[in-house]
Amino acid sequence: MTQQALAAGIHPTALIDPLAQLHSSVSIGPYTVIGPHVKVGPGTTIGAHCVIEGRTTIGADNRIFQFNSLGAIPQDKKYAGEPCELVIGDRNTIREFCTFNIGSPGGIGVTQVGDDNWIMAYVHLAHDCVVGSHTIFANNTQLAGHVEVGDWVMLGGFTVVHQFVRVGAHSMTAMCSLLFADLPPFVMSQGQPARARSMNFEGLRRRGFSADRLAAVKAMHKALYRDDLTLDLARQQIATLTDKYPGSSADVNMMLGFLEQASPQRGIVR
Repeated sequence: MTQQALAAGIHPTALIDPLAQLHSSVSIGPYTVIGPHVKVGPGTTIGAHCVIEGRTTIGADNRIFQFNSLGAIPQDKKYAGEPCELVIGDRNTIREFCTFNIGSPGGIGVTQVGDDNWIMAYVHLAHDCVVGSHTIFANNTQLAGHVEVGDWVMLGGFTVVHQFVRVGAHSMTAMCSLLFADLPPFVMSQGQPARARSMNFEGLRRRGFSADRLAAVKAMHKALYRDDLTLDLARQQIATLTDKYPGSSADVNMMLGFLEQASPQRGIVR
């Protein structure tokens, strides 16, 4: 794409490598630097003083505010220049001073962000993180390498997530929470280290969960956290809930699948 074709939406002080692939509708602010392996989809806006480098692919209609660093090499001493990636989906809002690193050869080789996420200032996504869609990360949320975050997760400000930890869909952390273990779906947690406090019932209601599904989530919370059961016994109890709450099968299966993959070393937030 020629500089003339790009001129309408790009500030003249921006430095864009000729090999970068930018849709003609992309807007780029002053003093932003775009590297040669970057691809940006239609309707995306990029603010001033951003650096977007590496093998970074950004989808459509994203709003990337000023002073972001996207696609830098991982903070991993083992990294030796391998062609790893950062892939960002559509309609994400990325506020100021965020740092998203590419993947690493020791992981899946790609850091991934889904669609419709609201990511506030100073958020860090380390190498090989996988973030779903419709999440909210409050200011200063910090994810170490290889973290997996499900859809509709809300992470409170200054939440820190240890490497290889999984955060289940619809879960939530309070401000300044430290996650050293996997956080199951639907669970609200708080503390250093984080402990389970309740289920995210208000969030589920806002997303249209039926009374039947909410009752099943409440029963899952009881099995995991109120009945003094081992994790294996809790899983057995949860597996019976689809008979009592037929409309909850997808939710129950999601919880069971998450618990089955829990690391014996880390366990789950209890």
